[in-house]
Amino acid sequence: MSEIIDINRPSKDLISSLEGLGSATASGELHKLGIRDPYIQGPRTFTRGKSIVGPALTLQFFPLREDIYQDGEYSDPEEQLHRRVLYATKPGDIVVVDARGDMTSGVFGEMMLTFFQGQGGAGIVVDGCIRDYVHAQELEIGMWLKGVTPNYHTQTNIYPNAYNIPIACGGVLVNPGDIIIADDDGAVVVPISLAKELAGVGGEHSEWEIFTRMKLAQGGHLRDYYPRKNWSDDTEKEYVNWSNNQ
Repeated sequence: MSEIIDINRPSKDLISSLEGLGSATASGELHKLGIRDPYIQGPRTFTRGKSIVGPALTLQFFPLREDIYQDGEYSDPEEQLHRRVLYATKPGDIVVVDARGDMTSGVFGEMMLTFFQGQGGAGIVVDGCIRDYVHAQELEIGMWLKGVTPNYHTQTNIYPNAYNIPIACGGVLVNPGDIIIADDDGAVVVPISLAKELAGVGGEHSEWEIFTRMKLAQGGHLRDYYPRKNWSDDTEKEYVNWSNNQ
C-alpha cells in the first residue's frame, strides 16, 4: 500500500477565529481583500442548518477513458484514490471534490462517509454526487452536493485521478489546506494566505451586523442602519455604546 499524502493544516486557533463568520460574510470580505469570487458554485447544502469551518483535503476526478482506467486497475480497494483521501482525515477536515459537475457518478457512499465521520471529518463539498443518501443523510457530517445518484464512481463517466493536489471545484481553485467555510448559503474557499486578515475584518463585520439586525428588528429604518458606510455620527456612537456593553 502506498504512503498516504497528507496536507499542511492551519492552526486550530486560526480556524476557530473564522467560526461564526458565515459564508456570506466571508465571501464579501474576501472580495474586498482581492478575491473576486471565492464561492464554490454548484454544491448546495443537503444538511440544512449545518455550519462548518475547516481545512480542505482535495480529490480530483477526470473524464473516464477506457484505455487509461479500467475496473481491474483498481482491483485492490486499498489503492483506490477516493479511499486514500479519506485515510488522510484528521478531526475537523473537509473533503472537497472536483467531480467535474457530473450528475451520474457517486463519488462516495454510505460506508466511506461513515468511516470519514468516524475519523473526525467535518464535512464534504462535492461538485457532483454521492450515493446511498437514504442512509448518508443520517450521519452528522455536513454535505454540500450537486445531487445524489444510485451509481458508484466509475459506473458512468469519471474516475479518481489524484488527491491532495490543487483542484478546480465549482469554478474556483482549492489548494490542500485552504480553509472552507460552508453553511446554508453555500461553500466558500478562504486562501490560507488571507485567513488571518479575514478573521480580523470578518469578526468586526459580524459584530456590526448583529447590531444592525437588532435595530432593524426593533423598527429602525434601513437608511439609518444599512449599509454601515452610510451610518451617521449618531448611529456610530449608538453602535459603540452597544458594543462596549456586550
